[in-house]
Amino acid sequence: MPLTLLFSAPDRIWPEYETSLPKALAKAGIAAELLREAAPEEVDYIIYAPNEALSDFAPFTRAKAVLSLWAGVEKIAPNPSLTQPLCRMVDAGLALGMRDYVVGHVMRYHLGMDRHIRGLNGVWDQTTPPLARDRKVTVLGLGELGRTCAEALAGLGFDVAGWSRGQKQINGITCLSGPDGLREALSRAEILVLLLPNTPATENTLDGETLALMPKGARIVNPGRGTLIEDAALLKALNSGQIDHATLDVFRQEPLPADHPYWAQGNVTVTPHIAAETRAETASDVIVENIRRGEAGEPFLHLVDRQAGY
Repeated sequence: MPLTLLFSAPDRIWPEYETSLPKALAKAGIAAELLREAAPEEVDYIIYAPNEALSDFAPFTRAKAVLSLWAGVEKIAPNPSLTQPLCRMVDAGLALGMRDYVVGHVMRYHLGMDRHIRGLNGVWDQTTPPLARDRKVTVLGLGELGRTCAEALAGLGFDVAGWSRGQKQINGITCLSGPDGLREALSRAEILVLLLPNTPATENTLDGETLALMPKGARIVNPGRGTLIEDAALLKALNSGQIDHATLDVFRQEPLPADHPYWAQGNVTVTPHIAAETRAETASDVIVENIRRGEAGEPFLHLVDRQAGY
C-alpha cells in the first residue's frame, strides 16, 4: 500500500518539488502518493515549511515524522501540538551554497577587495595582503553548515578556529567550546563568521561586551541568524572603528525595512538572505532518505533536539 505524503508548504515552492520529489521516490523504490491536501489520520509523513494552512499537528496521529524543508526550525519546534519527530533540512546544495558565500566574503575581506572595487582615487597603492596562513578566521557554530565552511577555509590555508556549545574535534580546525572558549575565539577573530542556530542561548551572541573582545578593525560575516547580533551594539562598534566592516545576510525583520540604519551604513554590506537556499533537487533526496529510514526503523537524519532547539 503506498505511503501518503502531505506536502504542506508555501505555494511558491510547490512546482519545484512536484517534479523532484516523485523522481527521488521512484529512484529509492518507494511507493507513495504526494498530496497537497489529505485527511490527517491517513498521512504517513508531513513534508513541511511554515504556512497558513497547517499549524496544528495534533490530528496527524499516524504521521511518523515531520520533515522540514528549512534548516532553521525555531518557528516550528516550539509548537506544542507537534509531538511527532521533527527533522530539519541539511542538504548538499544548502551546505555548498553556504560554503561558497562564506568563502567568497572571507576572501573579499582577506584580499581587501573593497578598496579596489571602490577605486583608489589615483593613488598607486601596492599594499599586499598577508598569506591566508597568517589570517585568523573564527567560525561560531560547527554544525553541518559551520563545519563545511570551516573546513573549506582551512583547506585554503587560513588559520581557522571554530566554536560550538559542546567540544568537537575537526582536523585542521582549532576547536573551542564554553564561555572561556568563546572569549578566546572572539579575541583572535580578524574575520568572524556567524553560523550558530537561533535559540534563546544564542540571541545577542554579539553585543557590546563580546564585540569589544575582537581585534580592533575586525570584519564580520553573518549568514546565520539575525538574532545573533545586537544591532545597536554592532552599529556603535562600526562607527567607532572597533569593527571595520560587516556583511549581513540575515536580519531580525525580513525584508529589512527600507529605513533600517544598515542600509545607510557605509561599512555594512547587506545581502537579501541569499547565502544558502534549499534546492529542491538535493532536498528531495534528503526527504526521501528520511522516509526510507522511517519505514526501515532506522534513525532519522538531522533529528531536532527539542530541548536544544536545533
